[in-house]
Amino acid sequence: MPPLTASSLVPSSFRGLPPVVWTIFAGTIVNRLGYLVTPFLVFFLAARGVTGTETSYVLGALGAGNLLGPAVGGVLADRIGRRPTMLIGLIGASAAQGALFLAPGVWTMAAAALLISAAGSTVSPAAYALLADAVDSERRRRAYALFGWGVNIGTAVAGVLGGYLAAQGYWLLFAVDAGSMLAYALVVAVRLRDPERPDRPERPERNAKPEKDGIGYGVVLRDRLALLLLPLFGVQLFVYSLTEVALPLAIHDSGLSPAVYGSMAAVNAVLVVALQPFATARLARFPQLAVQGAGGTLIAGGVALTGLAEGIVGYTVSVVVWSLGEVVVAGIAAGVVANLAPAHARGRYQGAFSWTWGLARFAALTLGVAAYTTLGPSVLWWTALVAGTAAALATAALTSRVKARAAHELAA
Repeated sequence: MPPLTASSLVPSSFRGLPPVVWTIFAGTIVNRLGYLVTPFLVFFLAARGVTGTETSYVLGALGAGNLLGPAVGGVLADRIGRRPTMLIGLIGASAAQGALFLAPGVWTMAAAALLISAAGSTVSPAAYALLADAVDSERRRRAYALFGWGVNIGTAVAGVLGGYLAAQGYWLLFAVDAGSMLAYALVVAVRLRDPERPDRPERPERNAKPEKDGIGYGVVLRDRLALLLLPLFGVQLFVYSLTEVALPLAIHDSGLSPAVYGSMAAVNAVLVVALQPFATARLARFPQLAVQGAGGTLIAGGVALTGLAEGIVGYTVSVVVWSLGEVVVAGIAAGVVANLAPAHARGRYQGAFSWTWGLARFAALTLGVAAYTTLGPSVLWWTALVAGTAAALATAALTSRVKARAAHELAA
């Protein structure tokens, strides 16, 4: 029997990745352990006497910050560097946690909630760009899958930890959230360094662009392939985000207790954490957009199955199906976006992708819930099935264009 070593404990799909990737992975787990306030925010607000319409103001501000933060984070990552941007986001979000806990009224709470999500969501574009800087195009999917694995590990543990801490006092949730962000900031400050990046792309003369792309998102908006892919990814992310908002509504309407939703979240976490490393290794040899299409179809089908569920078994089946889809697509979308980006604009490309994710979640929280409550659950489930499957198939159909783009960049 071979000796047990540290490398033998690492899933094969993640071996060979550079130290910077593992540092971000470890820091992400620490950071995600502190994502405790948001799931219990409604309960905290009720304890402070904030209910009804006023609660929606705070939750709306929280959602709006997820639209502002990625856009700013992408620009800052290219302008001042990945590491400074991550530090600004982490320290700012930590301070905002304290501001929310101490806020005296609804509007100050809303302002603090906006700052929490805006500052916190500036971190992802910079982290994604730093991962793209650290590995070549062949290993980016694995790097992003490892990042996602860290998010799921931290989230799974946080789900258990949050319930315990909330019972002891809401101040503990805020303390752990702020402390975990500062701990990640310390990791970033001590362990990470910004690599040297070119100021502008070097391309063949016939494809030459103006010497400066500016500091905004014009470089992304001029990329036709990115403009095709990002909306398709957005639709798929919207369908996936329904698992956070429409699933608990369906469980509630079935007369089941909140504990059932907690158990469904646990099923998802266990499946993703257990299966993702193996799926990443097995599926790496297939065209990535085709894999994304297959996984997106599983997610759409699993979400739609929620409409047929009548009890715990039915909901479990639906969760298993969309969780398998989540496992399949892990890391692909971010990796594809990173491979499309010129080196000098990786932060802005990842900012655009993170903004797409924020918009999808915001749409699920608003349009998804509105469709469920006004048009009826069946309309939402059918929409998820049709839109999610169509977007997945359209994404797979772009495989040849993405390959051609990659071949052109290698030739350049």
